[in-house]
Amino acid sequence: MTDSERTRRIRVVAAVVQQGDRYLITQRRPTALLPLMWEFPGGRVEADETDAKALTREVYHRLHVTVEVGQLMSYVSHKYDRYVVDLHLYQCHITGGELHNVNVNNHAWVKSEEFDQYLFTPADESSVAALLGLESDATSPDAAD
Repeated sequence: MTDSERTRRIRVVAAVVQQGDRYLITQRRPTALLPLMWEFPGGRVEADETDAKALTREVYHRLHVTVEVGQLMSYVSHKYDRYVVDLHLYQCHITGGELHNVNVNNHAWVKSEEFDQYLFTPADESSVAALLGLESDATSPDAAD
């Protein structure tokens, strides 16, 4: 078995929540892997979950708000040292609750031109580039099936 065949793949979903010209991003906790880096809110998909169910669970777990999950916006795959993250970004909007930093260090509403002021996780950095149309190695939503 080759190294690439042994590489563990992790399916992750993230919410792209937009209000006006600002996007919701969250900062990882100091004790997390990739501490204090920024990302779109979301998390790992469990074996028995749909992407929408996982995203609803993860956003509520992190921020105590409910979201309605819309269409798939983009997909990126990022190889870390010991695993590959397959990150699926979905258009979402908040349907209930007030934002609280429950299982995140912080959150922010930022304009797309301000993204470069935040240190994003490598997978989310690729997602930002895909959203802004800056990178061609992100996969289109149709190829994520």
